[in-house]
Amino acid sequence: MAVFRCDCGKGLSNSRCPNDIELILFTDYEWDSIQEKVHEGADIYDFEPKYDVWRCPECARIYVFKGVSLLYQYKLEK
Repeated sequence: MAVFRCDCGKGLSNSRCPNDIELILFTDYEWDSIQEKVHEGADIYDFEPKYDVWRCPECARIYVFKGVSLLYQYKLEK
């Protein structure tokens, strides 16, 4: 569980599950690999994305984390 303050001032948290903050993203290559392993009997919940991606519900900013480090921040333009 983590807490982060968006640049717009909104407090973000992933403590509730499910939530509207945390996005689960995989590349196409990762997804293909996951599907192959699931077909072989693996559980879909055994796989975690490389990055934690959060979206602010107030301003739609996107934050990309690797561990506890913020790597990228995107602000909606249009």
